[in-house]
Amino acid sequence: MQENITFDSEGLTLSGRLTLPDDYKAGERRPAVIVLHGFGSNKNSGNVKIPCDMLSRRGYVTLGFDMRGCGDSEGEEGRVICLEQVADTQSAISFLQTRGEVYPDRIALLGSSFGAAVAVYTGSIDKRVGAVVSSGGWGNGERKFQGQHPGAEQWAKFTAMLAEGKRHREKTGESLMVPRYEIVPIPEALRGHVAPGSIQMFPAETAQSMFDFKAEEVVAQMAPRPLLLLHSSVDSVTPTEQSLGMFARAGQPCDLHLFAETDHFMFAETNTRVRGVVFDWLDTYFPA
Repeated sequence: MQENITFDSEGLTLSGRLTLPDDYKAGERRPAVIVLHGFGSNKNSGNVKIPCDMLSRRGYVTLGFDMRGCGDSEGEEGRVICLEQVADTQSAISFLQTRGEVYPDRIALLGSSFGAAVAVYTGSIDKRVGAVVSSGGWGNGERKFQGQHPGAEQWAKFTAMLAEGKRHREKTGESLMVPRYEIVPIPEALRGHVAPGSIQMFPAETAQSMFDFKAEEVVAQMAPRPLLLLHSSVDSVTPTEQSLGMFARAGQPCDLHLFAETDHFMFAETNTRVRGVVFDWLDTYFPA
C-alpha cells in the first residue's frame, strides 16, 4: 500500500514514498513516522526502506523522502546543507498534516546517521514532532569530525580542506568539490551499505555546514516529548560519544541504548535486539 508523492519545500519539489499499513481501512487516521536518510543518500536506501517496512507492519503510516539535491528531488545535486535539510523535514511534516490518513498531531521522526542529527534538531525546534528516534546520530559536528579524522595529520588535512573551500568560493564564485569519503570516512567493509545512487562528490560548504551543526545545543528543547538514542557500542563511522553527549544534555524522557556486535548501520533484518528496543519504546511513548 505505497504511494509515490511529491511536496514543496522552499520552492523545490521533493520526492517521497508514503506507505500505509496493510490493515489500514479507509477513513482511519494513524500515527505517522517520517524516516530520514543518511549523508547524500536517498529514500531507496536500506536505512529508509527497512525502518519504513518494519514500522508500517506495526501499524504506522510512514514517509521516506529524498532531501533536496538528493535522489529524485529538485535542488542542486550534492548540496547537502544541514539547516536546509531541517527545513525539508519541516516541510514533510506540513505535508503529512494535510493527509487524511494521519493524525496531524501524532507525527514522529526516525533518522540514521546524518538523518539522525537532522531528526534530533528538527524535533527539538519544532513542537509538531511527537517523538524522535536517532540511530548513530551526532550532536556536535566539530567534535564528530575530530573523531572521524583522528591524529594531528588527518585533522590538519581536513581543516585545510575547509579553509581551501572558503578561499576557492571567494576567489572563483564556485564550490570546491570534495569526495564523500574525505568528508565522512567509512571503512571499506561497510561501504556496501551506501545506497546505489548516493552522492559521491559534495561542495566544501557541505562539510562546513556539518562542522557548524550542533543538535546538542537544542536537544534539551525536545523534552517533555520522548527521545530515543541508539548507537553502536563501537561505531566505526560516527563516534559513540556523540549520542552520549546528546543524552547528557537532553531532558526527560530520553533513553540511550548502546549495542555490541553491530556497527553503524543498525536496522538490518538480523538486528533483532535493536528492533525489539525500538518496538518496546514506541509501544510505551508513541504507540500505533
